[in-house]
Amino acid sequence: MQTAIILILAVAVFGTIIGFAIGYYLRKLIAKGQVGSAEIKAEKILTEAKNKGQEYLVKVKERALKLIDDTKKDESLRRKEIQNLQKRLENREGVFDQKLLDFQEKQQKLLEKATRLEEVKKEIQNLRDEEMKKLQQIAGLSPEGAKHELMGLVSKDSEEELMSLRKKLENQNSEELEKKAREVLMPVIERMAGSVVAESTTTNVDLPSDEMKGRIIGKEGRNIKVIEQLTGTEILIDETPEVITISSFSPIRRQLAKRALDKLIADGRIQPARIEETIQNVKKELAIEITKAGEDALYKLGLTGLDQKLVQIIGRLKFRTSYGQNILLHSIEVASIATMLAEELGADVTIAKKGGLLHDIGKAMDQDIQGGHPEIGYKILKKFGIAEDVAYIALGHHEDHPKTLEAVIVKVADAISGARIGARKDSFEQYVKRLEELEGIAKAFQGVDKAYAIQAGREIRVFVKPDQIDDYSAHELAKNIANQIETDLKYPGEIKVMVIREKRIIEYAK
Repeated sequence: MQTAIILILAVAVFGTIIGFAIGYYLRKLIAKGQVGSAEIKAEKILTEAKNKGQEYLVKVKERALKLIDDTKKDESLRRKEIQNLQKRLENREGVFDQKLLDFQEKQQKLLEKATRLEEVKKEIQNLRDEEMKKLQQIAGLSPEGAKHELMGLVSKDSEEELMSLRKKLENQNSEELEKKAREVLMPVIERMAGSVVAESTTTNVDLPSDEMKGRIIGKEGRNIKVIEQLTGTEILIDETPEVITISSFSPIRRQLAKRALDKLIADGRIQPARIEETIQNVKKELAIEITKAGEDALYKLGLTGLDQKLVQIIGRLKFRTSYGQNILLHSIEVASIATMLAEELGADVTIAKKGGLLHDIGKAMDQDIQGGHPEIGYKILKKFGIAEDVAYIALGHHEDHPKTLEAVIVKVADAISGARIGARKDSFEQYVKRLEELEGIAKAFQGVDKAYAIQAGREIRVFVKPDQIDDYSAHELAKNIANQIETDLKYPGEIKVMVIREKRIIEYAK
């Protein structure tokens, strides 16, 4: 039994050894086959790679040869272009050299001519000096003396001719300018058909009886003190029957006091509490009326876009007068005239219209602010953001030579509005005084025989002594008189100065 087991084990071991040997041999055979197959594939791949490499080399060589040929062709073309450019430059250099030679030749000729001219000038100067010496010896005069003598003769011979020519030209120009101005102004004035009856605020209050004076004064002056304190005015009560006078530098305050007194007199209850209540009510009514007056003025002219406070200032002009002319009505009239003039002259109509309405805006505040109304008006307009070309008109309409066309138009429109018959009022004493001052200025000049102010002081005719004033001096005299009037007098519109020089010779046949 054990022997059998040992025998089985021995056979198993031997079989295992033989199996390992056979497996190893078979694996070696398989490995040799696989190696052989890989080498064959490798050789095939190498062969294909060599063939492709040769094909690529052939293609690369062909491309290289083609690039070399193209490069040679480009180089040949560029060489030809360079040669052409070189030939052109050589030709230009030749032409330039020829022109330079021609220029040098001309320059040389010009230098020779300049030298010759200098020589001729010297010869002419020498001849002139010799002739001058001969003339001086013959005439016995120096050059300055001869010049003075000649100028005297020419001046004497030409004086009448020059004066006649100057007078002719001045008359011709003045006639043409006057004709053109008339063509522009006459249609405008005819189209402006506004009323010449200007509103004027008053400072007098009519009373039903003199007994009312005592009631206005009140016990120990209580009533009149309250009125004066609340309105900022001074109530003047004198012996004038049934009338009291309100005095104040502000037209608005005078109007406030007048309306309050009219209501108190109509009501009959005049005592401090009632006075205060009435004045407060009148203030509200007056503020509403002022605003409405400004809005009505803008509506009438078709203007919009102004600040509400500026509209109220415009409304204040309703209670401001100048030479008896209501300033608000005057401003509306100036704006209308300026609009028509701007249309005729091709100026900016909007600027002219706004400038015409606002040109006297400073008069609404000149009683409360120090300074002239042009400067005050300009500051007010700039404060409310009005454009410079409109604001300047407040200054320009009082300047001798305004800077803009619209300012000139408003200045002319202002003069037309103020100069219309009945537009402004002067007292008889002021009228006579102004005429006397006008004639006195003219008579103060030397050589004036007589002077007469005519056409309500719009024109002054000055008669001169013909033996003392010649035609040329008459022109200068007219200008001097006009300048003196502008300096010394204040007047609306303009004054025409006419100087008349005539010599009358009378003889009697007996």
